[in-house]
Amino acid sequence: MKPKVLAVIPARFASKRFPGKPLSPIAGKPLIQHIYKAASKSKLIDRVIVATDSREIQEAVLNFGGEAVITSCNHRTGSDRAAEVMQKIGGEIIINIQADHIGVKPAVFDRVLKAILEDRKIRFATLARKVEDEASLFDPNRVKLILDADDYAYWFSRYPLPFLQGINGDRLGRFDFYYHVGTYFFRKTGLKMFHAWPRSPLEKAESLEQLRILENNHKIKVFKIKSEILSIDTPQDLKLAEELYKK
Repeated sequence: MKPKVLAVIPARFASKRFPGKPLSPIAGKPLIQHIYKAASKSKLIDRVIVATDSREIQEAVLNFGGEAVITSCNHRTGSDRAAEVMQKIGGEIIINIQADHIGVKPAVFDRVLKAILEDRKIRFATLARKVEDEASLFDPNRVKLILDADDYAYWFSRYPLPFLQGINGDRLGRFDFYYHVGTYFFRKTGLKMFHAWPRSPLEKAESLEQLRILENNHKIKVFKIKSEILSIDTPQDLKLAEELYKK
């Protein structure tokens, strides 16, 4: 049976900064297993699939009882990889779940999915969390975003958004900054369009796939979350992840 809600976890082995990251152990289990387990606990997700170009990752997923498919090695973004899985398996709503973001709770998936199911106007959606320290504000791995009054994204950048002119300290006390939590929700029609569009100039400049949507004049609904999110970008982040799981 074709799933109504399909969750895809794109996972590459050959990362430049951190090769083999999805298989890195945290609390005795590979990182990819923690991500898979959280998505599987959602009440509204019908099927969870790891999409990879690595036989090693596929085997690891199958070993813990998950589902994985081999996809093309030519995809430049995780959402394009998710589009390939959608073409093979189906799905009315597709979630692209980052394979290195720990902390997105099943209840968050369900809250966003409920909103999308109730509001047909939402074709693209994602998550954001309030910036709580100056280091994150200037960390290019923490993508910042600005929102309109209805929580649709104006823009995303690796640079602080907005830039507070003439302020040298206590920026967080003067403005509520938000960073992007890279989980993407697509209606089927939206993901088909995304995959058909060529990579856009600003997408290439910032290396941010979501800019392709904004550059093609579509809106992204943003849902704010409070969960503590850890992005595994370096081997050193694994130690932080261990501490998070001890909590």
